[in-house]
Amino acid sequence: MEKALPAIPAKRYFTIGEVGELCGVKPHVLRYWEQEFTQLRPMKRRGNRRYYQHHEVLMIRRIRDLLYDQGFTISGARNKMQEILQLERERRRNGEVLLDGVEVIETTDFESEHAEENAASTVSGSVTDRWLDLRRELFEIRSLLSLAH
Repeated sequence: MEKALPAIPAKRYFTIGEVGELCGVKPHVLRYWEQEFTQLRPMKRRGNRRYYQHHEVLMIRRIRDLLYDQGFTISGARNKMQEILQLERERRRNGEVLLDGVEVIETTDFESEHAEENAASTVSGSVTDRWLDLRRELFEIRSLLSLAH
């Protein structure tokens, strides 16, 4: 079942249909996964339309890999995603910056974990903002590089 997935375009937001094509799953599956994987939270706009960001597309690909290619159950994949995200959080807390596994870093959790620190210190806020901007740029560069291959 290991069919090569298309490269992710360098865009800021993706519709549910686009994500379905990029990840090889149908939109109803994506809506179901949102209920099962709490880390997956696309932005919703008018009419409850979902808009996914690059890191969420990568997370969906990881979930798809766990379920379809590695044979995990929903529960097992949920637990594995929790383990992966916890490991990434610990690495961030220890100051490690790794590009391996960067696709599973959960931006919303990172922002919420540091929301109090950001409110308490404008210096901390500006550092976090720069870090998030750099991270977004790295995702865009990675997407552009994958298009070149």
